[in-house]
Order: sequence, then structure tokens, then C-alpha cells
Amino acid sequence: MKMKKRILHGILYLFIVMLTGLSAYAQQPVKGTLKTSSGEPVPGATITVKKANTVAIADSAGNFTIKAQTGDTLVITFVGFKRQEIRVPATMPMQVILQESVSTLNDVVVIGYGTRSQKDLTGSIATVSSKDFQQGAITTPDQLVTGKVAGVVITSNGGAPGAGGTIRIRGGTSLNASNNPLIVVDGVPLTGEGVSGVANPLSLVNPNDIESFNILKDASATAIYGNRASNGVIIITTKSGAAGRLKVTFNTVLSESVRRNEIDVLDGDQYRQLIAQKGNDDEKALVGVASTDWQDQIFQKAFGGDYNLGISGGIKKLPYRLSVGHTYQDGILKTSNIKRTSASLNLSPSFFNNRLKVTINVKGVYQKTRFANEGAIGAAIGFDPTQPVYASNKYGNFWEWLNASTGTPIELATKNPLGLLMLNSSLSDVYRSIGSIKVDYKLPFFPALTATANAGYDVSKTEGNGFVPAYAAQSYQRGGSMTQYSQRRKDKLLDLYLTYAKDLKGIASKVDVTAGYSYQDFFRGSPAYPVRNAQGDVINIPTADSSRNTLISFFARANYTLMDRYLLTASIRRDGSSRFAANNHWGDFSSVALAWRIKEEGFLKDVNTFSDLKIRVGYGVTGNQDIGLAYPFLPIYTRGANNVQYPFGNGSYFTYRAEAYDPNIKWEQTAAWNAGLDYGFLNNRISGTLDFYYKKTKDLLADIPTAAGANLSNHVLTNVGNIESKGVELAINATVVEKQNFGWKAGFNISYNQNKILKLSNVSDSSSEGILTGGISGGTGNTVQINTVGYAPQTFYVYKQVYDPNGRPVEGVYEKPSEGSNMFYRYKSPNPKLTMGFTSQFNYLNWDLSFVVRSNIGNYVYNNIRSAGGAYNSIRTSMGYIGNVNADYLNTGFSNSQYSSDYYVENASFLRMDNLSLGYNFGKILRKTATLRVNAIVQNVFVITKYSGLDPEIFSGIDNNPYPKPRIYSLGINIAY
Repeated sequence: MKMKKRILHGILYLFIVMLTGLSAYAQQPVKGTLKTSSGEPVPGATITVKKANTVAIADSAGNFTIKAQTGDTLVITFVGFKRQEIRVPATMPMQVILQESVSTLNDVVVIGYGTRSQKDLTGSIATVSSKDFQQGAITTPDQLVTGKVAGVVITSNGGAPGAGGTIRIRGGTSLNASNNPLIVVDGVPLTGEGVSGVANPLSLVNPNDIESFNILKDASATAIYGNRASNGVIIITTKSGAAGRLKVTFNTVLSESVRRNEIDVLDGDQYRQLIAQKGNDDEKALVGVASTDWQDQIFQKAFGGDYNLGISGGIKKLPYRLSVGHTYQDGILKTSNIKRTSASLNLSPSFFNNRLKVTINVKGVYQKTRFANEGAIGAAIGFDPTQPVYASNKYGNFWEWLNASTGTPIELATKNPLGLLMLNSSLSDVYRSIGSIKVDYKLPFFPALTATANAGYDVSKTEGNGFVPAYAAQSYQRGGSMTQYSQRRKDKLLDLYLTYAKDLKGIASKVDVTAGYSYQDFFRGSPAYPVRNAQGDVINIPTADSSRNTLISFFARANYTLMDRYLLTASIRRDGSSRFAANNHWGDFSSVALAWRIKEEGFLKDVNTFSDLKIRVGYGVTGNQDIGLAYPFLPIYTRGANNVQYPFGNGSYFTYRAEAYDPNIKWEQTAAWNAGLDYGFLNNRISGTLDFYYKKTKDLLADIPTAAGANLSNHVLTNVGNIESKGVELAINATVVEKQNFGWKAGFNISYNQNKILKLSNVSDSSSEGILTGGISGGTGNTVQINTVGYAPQTFYVYKQVYDPNGRPVEGVYEKPSEGSNMFYRYKSPNPKLTMGFTSQFNYLNWDLSFVVRSNIGNYVYNNIRSAGGAYNSIRTSMGYIGNVNADYLNTGFSNSQYSSDYYVENASFLRMDNLSLGYNFGKILRKTATLRVNAIVQNVFVITKYSGLDPEIFSGIDNNPYPKPRIYSLGINIAY
């Protein structure tokens, strides 16, 4: 019995030992904490048990709990940090320090209807994140990335508050359709049409809310957007919340804007001396005794402030971010300013163990704008400097040219520049909201498949009015003016698509396929308000306008990766647009791209010098339907003006005229090739891209002259020709120095682009000289540009000036071209051949210094300021008033204006420092609960150029009546809790 008991106890003891041993290998809760090297928690990081489906997310303090066995491998990933694999230790809790990643190859890039890792991209895509944005008094989003991206040229639209810039990606592809890129904000594509009451629709998006720009440049990347993607796509992603503790940020930028330079005109003494030498008795009698700098009178120092408060964090599984902002900016031209108040909310909850993810973005903005009468700028340049600013009279007490017999203002005379500003009120109130809700559901029975629904909207409301009093000289003959306008915009979006993503380890492949449907509807409505004089009498009744168009699309894209080194992307989109007739509703747009990650080949895999080396090649077809007309294929009748009513019986009736139209008009189509190289050295401390591209647009939309009787007008918008664009882009980014107390990062990009018109007629043997364009001020109907086959768009079309032995232009003497009898010849282009950008960031202890420098080379500008005021006939009017001339008259001595002389076409190449910023980080403040950073910024620091005008950056190539771009001094304060 004793022996049996001993055996039984032994068996029981062995069972207990085995059970204890097995329990050591059974799954158990593994706890740990994730922190950065500086001790900060890392909320939101993903922890996965390798070779298992168990997943956990770190909470707001960086803590996590996951079921695993001792000895299992945990894979920890988070954007901005290196991927780490750590074995589960026997003792708990785990302490894991995540290392920040210098390499950007695993960074996620937003593309059309999805995301891709940087290393898996096959197209030409550039990303600029918030840490690289330009600093200072930024009122429009495009200012954040000016000069930052190769092949992307952003030309300022002037110095008015909120004016923003004109964006071109790899040059234009059209003559009369839009050349603007498609802009997508949080999944909502914005139309290229303007919003009434604002200078730039993008000014209604708060720059402080933006997290990143992803710029899709080649057709293989943009073709997924079909008939709106010929000019590239810019995907703007706004900031979002993250799981973690409450974070509060407040930043403000206080600024002062000053005039950088002015147009050089004759001052009072020079003017009196000139009139004494050349003037007749009437002109001498009109000269005054004052010495007024009219440009000083209309410009001012302008102050502004930008204030933004952001609150973010996570409530359990509900990450959120709420922000409010207010911007106030005066213009340097008196009476101009904007006031903008904005709010943004982002919610990104997840449900069902992260299988269902919801992203909600809502943005609202209210902007009040006062537009100055910019005609005051031209008036200040051309007004007699010997006259005083003020006079005791009934015209607002501003000195004016008066009719000697009636004492009323001379209608054709230049009006008092300051009076043009102060006696003119032009106000607008604009409300806009952009929002979307995106739902991603990973199917539980098919985890490789994700269903996505994205619903969005873009709505705006504008109310505007203008008023000029009856006594103002600028509108005295009409009894003043009282105007009113409004606009309603309603854009709706619905995207439905499926994404299948699967690692096929058996054949060393990865597959990612997306297919879906998109519906977009666009509505515009503008009621007709009568135009009245200041007393309320009706002067004119315009025609109300409303339009609606719809875009329906089916799209698909497939990404295939073999052995992590051979990449294939193919996409197709079928668009149906109501802008065109039934026979032209539908169009197909496709693309294909290949990439080879050479770095992953055996002969380079272990070569540490290279961190990335990839070759890309792609081809795609995209379209352009943005022509500013809702239905260009329909016959339309337009009501005539009030003064052309038809008398019938005892009354008069409005007439209606038929407009020209083309029933077969359709969208443009651009076919594009791209070949590129992505490279990186030394763990991507040096990285960049090199791209070659060629684009050809056919069925070019152009407004062309028609033969008499061929249509209902002497011109018509139709598809007539081809245009090509080709170029090279190079970008280099480098971490030059990376020491404990000192760092230096630099970036450089350079682009070459050439545009040429290949065809401008549907008749093969057409002998047309081209299409005149580029209207100028100072002469009725004068043009100085032309679109011609074999030349760049908007090439200057002028006379070739003859000069005397002293180098002075000889008035009215020009060289005759070698062929033909026409004195005009084609000379230069406003488009730059080369564009460059250079950025640099220095860090030393708590100090940082950064700057942005840009350059355009090979761009020319027609100086319309000089041509319109560069001859004595600008003074002599023989109508009871006299005007001023610009100082260039002292060089030319022209008696009469020479508008068509190439003397006024100037080389406008330039080197500009856009931004210079010096900052200091005070570190922890308020008992180490918050951080403080202060920086001082100067914008538009200097411009080096041979151009004689105010600014060499003129998008159209014709410089007339410019609102000068100011130099801005700013102080920024950033507090984070």
C-alpha cells in the first residue's frame, strides 16, 4: 500500500510539473510600454504577434496588452519610427524604446483612392509635409509649398490679401481650357471654377489645418482621376487626431507688410522742368505747384494677425481633432483687407476590433473681404505729380480735373488715385464648407477585402455689394453706382469602391486591386440684381445664371509586386460627363507603370552605400473638361444690352442674339510618358528623384476665328489642335550634418520645361498666321502675343526695334522681318525655361534657421507700365487735363506710344528669397506642462533681376496695373500643452 501511495504521489507530482510547464508556454497577457528615446509615450503604435493574427494598439500613455507566449516575436510599427521585432521576455512589463526613422521609404503616401508606401510607388509623386512648409503670414495653402517641388511652379497673383498664386505642374497642356491642377481636399475633389467674392478659392482653406501635400505629376499617377487630370493632381490631407492624452496647441503670427519698391515716374520738379521745355501754353497753364508722390498716397504699412487653436486626443477609441482659426490681414493698398474665421473637426473612430474605420472631416469658413479699387494703382502712376491731394469741393474734397465751363469732373481724365480708393466700397461675405465621411470596412469573412464608401460635399454662399456715391468723380456722370451680387455653389460626391490586398508568400508576390464607382454633381446659381445708381435708379438688369453638370465614373487600379523589387501598376477610368453631347459623353482613360527596385537585387542588397535605387517608367492618358462652360455644345441665346432694345409700337423690347457653338465639342486628351529614377544614399541621408517626361495633348480646345458666315460669331470654342510639353526634373534632399548639437538639412530642385503648339487647325493645309492674344492697356484692341504652330503658347508678337549709335531706341523705326510684308515677328515667351528652388534648415541647440530661395530663368515680360506711360502723349491730351510719364521717357524721348516695340519685352529672369526664418525653442514651460517656440520671419526678402518693373513674376507675361507683392515681417509664437 505504501508503494502504491508513493507511485500515485509521483504520478500526481509529475502531472503538476507538466501542467506548470505547459502553462509557461500557454498564451498569457503580455504588457508593455512604448516610448521614444526622449521618454515620450508613443500612442497609436501597432503591436502584432509575428506569424499570428493577434493585434493590439498602444493607448494614450504608450501602454499595450497583447496575448502571446514567452519567446514569441512582437512586431512594432508606427509611422515615423523604425520597425522593431522584439521577443517576449519572461518578466513583465516590457519596456520598448522606438527609434525615429531617418529613411522615408516606408512612409505612407496618399494617392487616388488609397495609399502606398514610398518604396512601392511607380509614378512621379512628390510629398511635402507640415514640417517642411514655408513659414510666416500664410493666407493661402499654395504659399506653403512654393519652391519646394520640382516641376511645380507657383506664381503669385499679386500682393492683395488672399490673392494666392497660379499653380502649374509641368507646364500647361491647353490654350483655352484650364491649366490648373485638380485639387482634392480630404477625398473631395474641388472644381477649378472660382468662388464669387474671393480672390482665390483656396484662400478658404485654413493653411494651419493642412498636414501634407501629395502632388501627382505624371499620367500613370493621375489617370485614376480621368478627364480632369491632365494638369496633375494635388491631394491635400488635413490634420487628424490620434489616440493619446489631450493636446492643446496655440499659435499666432503677427505681421507687418511694407511696400518693397515703386514705379519710377517723374516727380514734381522733374515734371515742371519737362513741361517748361516741351509743353505748349495750355499745358504750362495746367501745371500745379505741389509735389505729390501719388504712390505714397495710396499705399500703407499693413498689419495682420493669424490665430489658431488646436485640440486633439482620443476618448477611448475615438481620436479627434478640433481647431478654430482667425486671420486678419490688411493690404498695402489702402482699403483692402480680409477677415477669415474657420473651424475644422476630424473624428476617426474604429469599431469591431479595428475592422470598421470611420473618418469624418468637416471644415467651415467665413471670410469677409473688402476689395480695393485697383485702378488706383494705374492712376497713381499716371496722375500729374504737381497737383495736391485735397481741395475744397463737392467731390469728396479730393482734387480732380474739372471741366472749365461746367466745373464738373472731366469724364475721360484720370481720377484722383486716393479718391478712387476712399470713395469706393466693394464688400463680400463668403461662407464655405467642405466635408466628407469615409467608411472602411474589412470584411470578417474575407479579411483581404476592404469596402470603402466616401461621401463628400463642397458648398458655398456669397453675398457681395459695391457702392460709389453720386458725388464721386469716378462715377459722377452716372450718378454713382450701387451693385449687388450673390452666388450659390453645391457640389456633391459619392465614391464606392472595393480594395483587395493580399501577400502571396508562396510566389513572393503582393497584390493590391481597387475597383469602384464615383458620382459627382455640380450646381452653380447666380440671381440677377439690377445695377443702380447711388439714388437707386435702375441702370441695367443683367441676366440670371445657373448651371448644373454631372460626372459619373467607373475606375479600377491594380498594383502587383514580385519579390519586393518588380512593381507593376495599371489603372483605367471611364468618365461620363454631361458637359458634352450624347455622342461625346463617355471617355476612357488608362495608364500603366513599371518600376524596378534595383537596391533589392542580390548584387546591391548588402551594399550599404545605397539605401534606395529604383527605376520607373509609365504611360497614361488623361483628359481636361474644365472650360468654364456648362454646356458648350448647345445653341444659346443671350439677351442684348439695354441700349440695343428694339422699338415696336409704343414700347421697346430686348433683343436676343445667338451665340456660337460647336455641337461636336469634347474634352481634350493628353497622352504622357514618364521615366524616372529614385535614389537614396547612406540610409537616405541623401535622396532624390530624376524624371524625364513628354506630354502631347490632342483635340486641343481653342477659341479660334471663323470665316464670315461659318458660324454665329467671328470666333468659336472648338477642338482644333495639338500641343506638346517636355522636360526634365531633378530633386536632391540631404541631411548634410547630423551632430548632437548641430544639424543641417538642404534641398534643391531644378526643372526644365518646353511647350510648343503642334497644330491649330482642322485643315491640314491651313496657312493661318496664328491666333492673336495678350491684350494690353493704353491702346484699344492692341495685342502683343500670339499662338502659332511651332512656337510656345503666348509668344510675344511685336516689332523689332532699331537703335541709334548711342543705344537709344529710334521712334517708329523697326527692322522688317526677312519673310513676308508683316512687320511683326515672334519674340520670346513668358514661360520660364528653367525653374529652381533651394531650401536649407539649420539647427543649433535650441536655435533654428531656415530659408527658401527660388529662381526662374528664361521668362520674359512685356512691360506695359512703361509702354503705356513712356511717351510724351501720356502728358499731352488736349482735353483740359495732363498726365505723367514714367522715368523711362527720359531714356527714349518718344513723342508717341510705341506699344508694339520689342523694346518693352524684357528679360524677367530672377532669383528671389521667399522666406527667411529664425526660431528659438524655449522647451518646457509652466512647470514642464507645455512647450514654447518663437520665430521671426521675413517674406519676400529680396529679388535679383534685370527686369525694370515692380516684380518679374508675372504669370500672363504682361505687366500692367500690378498690386505690388509686399515684404512681410512676422513674429510667430507657438505654445503646445
